Amino acid sequence: MSETPVVSGPVTMTFSRYDDVTAALADPALVPPPADPFPGPPPRVGSGTVAWLRSSVARFSSGEPHARRRALVLADLERLDPARLRVAAAGGFEPDVRLRVVRVLAAELGLADPEAVARDVAAVSEAYFAATPDGSDPAADAAVARLLPAMGDPDEETAANRIGLLVQACDATAALVEGARRNGDGLRGVLRADPPVRTMRRFAARATELGGVTVPAGTVVLLDIVAAQAGAPAGVALTFGAPPRGCPGRSQALAVAEGVLYGASDPADTGNPPAPDLGKAELVALVPEMVDHVLALAAAWTAWGGRPVVNVDGRTYAPHKVVRRIADHLLDHLAEVEARLAGEPTEPDHWHASATTTPADLAPFTTADLDEARSRLTRLAGIWSRRVAALPDDRLDDSPGTGWSFRQIVCHVSEAGYYYANSLEGMAGCPAQGRTESRTESRTEDRPESRTEDRPNEPEETDR
Repeated sequence: MSETPVVSGPVTMTFSRYDDVTAALADPALVPPPADPFPGPPPRVGSGTVAWLRSSVARFSSGEPHARRRALVLADLERLDPARLRVAAAGGFEPDVRLRVVRVLAAELGLADPEAVARDVAAVSEAYFAATPDGSDPAADAAVARLLPAMGDPDEETAANRIGLLVQACDATAALVEGARRNGDGLRGVLRADPPVRTMRRFAARATELGGVTVPAGTVVLLDIVAAQAGAPAGVALTFGAPPRGCPGRSQALAVAEGVLYGASDPADTGNPPAPDLGKAELVALVPEMVDHVLALAAAWTAWGGRPVVNVDGRTYAPHKVVRRIADHLLDHLAEVEARLAGEPTEPDHWHASATTTPADLAPFTTADLDEARSRLTRLAGIWSRRVAALPDDRLDDSPGTGWSFRQIVCHVSEAGYYYANSLEGMAGCPAQGRTESRTESRTEDRPESRTEDRPNEPEETDR
């Protein structure tokens, strides 16, 4: 995803219109900058150095070598299931996001020592994207030499492209996370308004025309991604490139970033859940009202026919899973509020949340299960009601610790409960019931947008 800073040729031309940028990325005459961008004959390089790595990966290739090497990368990406990556990225807390990203990917690729791989990949990253005239960076070269056997494949080209995959994910995915933490609209906002890849470069292997302008052979073409993104259609993220060389790891990068951002209780949550101007009494009633709604729907779940529901956001739910998520979600945020009031760190997040459907989630939902759910959720609602009632009014919006305000948290857990329960609307074997809005929905004019375009109705932090 990141682009290498390349020494310009005799001419550098800049393009910033969306149509021109996408045309440049699709033009076969405009190729990625070469692995060795400096004049003169290329240096002789042995395996296990940064110069060797750059000369061996798809990133700095074109034509048949690029196609062959890209196929190696795609084969590795096929082994990286986004749902598993998101769960893995949500586990634990690592302050250096780069190390966390690479460790997750290395573990899912089955590499022997993910921690050591992550450290070496981080050491290689800067040199990989910033070629030097003599090609030397002893520390980075030593890291590549260690990474080569750590990739677990005797074929050096396969190993090189596996290293390249990890190196390119390292800083780029971390930049996605850091950008989302700055942006009130989370990942969706950062991809639209603050893309981590600011520019891309292409090299004119032969003369071509772009935006009605002749581009001579040998020209370095600078593409302004930030300016072009402003003119992009909805849902298009130029930070991932464009056909025919779009980033093949988009789904995996977003899954890891989402796991770090929205599955973490450190808390590093971004996005702003609704916080309508409700009075104290209305806030106190939010969670009990949500639980009343859930239990009213749950009375029909004993007729469930055994087939789980995939909701509009592509998430799988069944009666037991809905009860599990609501109870765990209430408990998770209650623990957060109590820790912050006590001035203590919040508990690291190891929930599998909605990303996992367990065998217990798919068990029949009996009358006894309904009774247990009623007892469990009613007690949790009472605890929430008393906790919110006891909060000083000034703590609702000016809340201690790091994270959302307590007002936002109360609104969030309430709205999420409606989301989980309403996901079973129209479930086979159960009578259909009309959807009920939460108080926050009815009092908030602008519904929060989703983090990613393909999850339009998820509550802002569904996987907590």
